[in-house]
Amino acid sequence: MAIFNEEEQQRIRVAIENAEKHTSGQLRVCIEKTCSENVLDRAAKYFHQLDMHKTKLRNGVLIYLATVDRKFAIIGDAGINKVVPENFWDDTKEDMLEHFKYGNLVEGIVTGLEIAGKHLQKYFPYHSNGKNELSDDIAFMDGE
Repeated sequence: MAIFNEEEQQRIRVAIENAEKHTSGQLRVCIEKTCSENVLDRAAKYFHQLDMHKTKLRNGVLIYLATVDRKFAIIGDAGINKVVPENFWDDTKEDMLEHFKYGNLVEGIVTGLEIAGKHLQKYFPYHSNGKNELSDDIAFMDGE
């Protein structure tokens, strides 16, 4: 799936690595062209499929984007949802949307990752003995 070229994919991977330098939270990005169901249901499906619910602190965050259908969602695992306020991701989504409106998908994703990393620092600070529990590569899905 050639949604992003190698340079754009590397930019997203680096944004994940940089965000995770300041938090024990685990970030992933999942991309597909179309989303044939409710966007939150679809994101939750991939969250589980990517084993994001298996992190030690249950602090995984998935940024999901369906490029053709112009849908996206940010979801966090149970450990995050227990400690953050309701509507925790709303400002992140708004900042991402500002880029998406102009077709700047990579910039929007990078912005979302940066903000997510900063938000998670407060609740899940970085531990020097922590390990990267999830791949930093983009998960490209087929869409239905």
